[in-house]
Order: sequence, then structure tokens, then C-alpha cells
Amino acid sequence: MIDKLIPTQQRRTVDELVDRLDLTSGDRPAKQSAFWIMLTLSGIIAVSGVIGDSTATVIGAMIVAPLSTPILGIGLGIVTARGRLVLSSVGYVLAGVVLVVILGAVFAQLLPNPINVLTNSQVTGRTSPTLADLLAALATGLVGAVAITRRDVGDVLPGVAIAISLVPPLGVVGVCLGSGAPSLALGAFILFASNVVAMVITSVLVFTLAGVGREAAVAAGAVHRRARAYIVLLVAFVVVAVPMVVNSLTSLWAKQVATATEDWLDAGGVTSADVTSVGWSGHTVTINVLAPQDLPPIGSLKSTVEDLVPWSPEVVVVHTTGSRESG
Repeated sequence: MIDKLIPTQQRRTVDELVDRLDLTSGDRPAKQSAFWIMLTLSGIIAVSGVIGDSTATVIGAMIVAPLSTPILGIGLGIVTARGRLVLSSVGYVLAGVVLVVILGAVFAQLLPNPINVLTNSQVTGRTSPTLADLLAALATGLVGAVAITRRDVGDVLPGVAIAISLVPPLGVVGVCLGSGAPSLALGAFILFASNVVAMVITSVLVFTLAGVGREAAVAAGAVHRRARAYIVLLVAFVVVAVPMVVNSLTSLWAKQVATATEDWLDAGGVTSADVTSVGWSGHTVTINVLAPQDLPPIGSLKSTVEDLVPWSPEVVVVHTTGSRESG
């Protein structure tokens, strides 16, 4: 199986992988200058795309972003028990996070009222990550790890960069912080963190299956350090997965509540109404309804919502009066 996934004749050696993923080895000045220049430019492109709500611009930032190199370096360092490589790669990732977040916050402050973070599609699409995003991150990380391990499929890496989306969520974090929306910034950071954890986990898996650890001749004492790293990865995976599970369930419940509200309106004879949104705040579900006429008693809707949701949330219906005209 592994020979089909990563044919022996196409596998990169440990030295080749280290040369590609360790920014402190080989021609260090060239590697590091390229990393910082490309990261700064990709950060500027990403923030500009977020502020301008431009998907094409954000995709451009994904392609040129170099953050996947140190992230994969973390995985390689764990498998080969190279503590220095793990620490240096983590350092580059953290420094990259700070750089892009600062760029986003600065742009949000310098530009006059750059965006409405509540309606910008580049923001809203990255602030409530779900299990689907985590699954996509795991699959994309697997592709990236295979591509870096094989000599013959390097041309898929731009697609991996687009799919894994590392720098744009950080740009969203900075823009949201600069716009006074820390809760949205946290959601975007969870998306970034899940992508990082997924890429590290999948790279560890692929490097291990490819025999990179055996080739590196890991010492007995280093095996215990590697085991600790696995535990840390497992904990990190759980930490990022929990809020994504919550978001997934919240999204599911919101759809069910919206459907129940529409049924409640139909049963009450309110046929010209729209359920415009369903939102959660703690144990309260807020349902916004646009209708030109009075709404039926809320008691039956509360009972239905209590049956749908495991706890008994407080139900608040916000009724906005409107009229419909056709021409």
C-alpha cells in the first residue's frame, strides 16, 4: 500500500527533506530571506483581499504563502526526533502568525472604515469553522505531505496551498482585531490552528509510513521525546476539534430551528413571512422573523425548539414588520 502511495524510487531521502523543510540548514540566508519576503507579501495580499472582499486576491495570497514549509518541518522534526528542527520550525510559524496578524490589524486601523466584518464574505466564511473544515484540512495535509515526500508530484503543491488556507485566516484575525471584533478573530484563529494541527498530524503519518524515522536511525532516548510529541499533537487536535464540533452542531440546530419556525408560522396562518436568521448567544436562541402581520403565540414554537435541542434554551423571536409588493 505504501509503495503505491509513495513509490520507493520516488521517495525523497531524509537529507533531501531536511534541505527543503529546515530553514536553518543549507543556504540559510537565502532560505530565510525568501521565507520572510514571501510571507510579508502574501500577508499584504491576503489582508488586501479580505478588506476588499476579493476571493481572487485571497487565492493569490494562498499560492505564495510559505508557511507550509515550517509546518511540515515540525512533522519531519517529530518523526526524525530532531528537537532543534521542531523548535526552529515552531518559532517560524509563531513569528509568521504575529507578522500577518499585525499586518491585518494595521491595515484595519489605517484604512478609513475598511470593512463591515459582519457582512464581509471573506470574514464570515472563516470565523465559524466546522468539522467539514477539519476534514478538508486533514485531507489537504495528507496531499501536501505526500507531495513533499515524492519527487514526482511537486506540481500539486500550489493546489495544496489554496486548499489548506494558512495565511488568509490570519489576515482575518488581524482585520477583526483591528475592527474591534475579537470573537470573530478567535473563530478565524481556530480555523488556522486546525489547519496547522491537521498538516502536522498528516505529515507525521506520511513520514512515518515512508520510513523516514527508520532512515534517520532515531536513538532510543529520542523515541520517548517523540512519544511526548504525539501526545501534544493529540491534545492540540482535541482542543481545535471541540469548538468545530460545537459550531457544526450549532449550525445543524439553527437549520432545524429555522425549519420549525417556518412550520410554526404556516400553522398559525402567517404565510407571507421570512425567517431571516437564527442566532445563538449562550443558552438563548434568537429567531428573526420578517412578517407584515402579527405572529401566532410563541408557546408551541418553544416546545418544538426544546425537543430539538438537548438543553432547554430560551427562545426569543424578533419580529420585524414589513410589507410585500409585486409588480
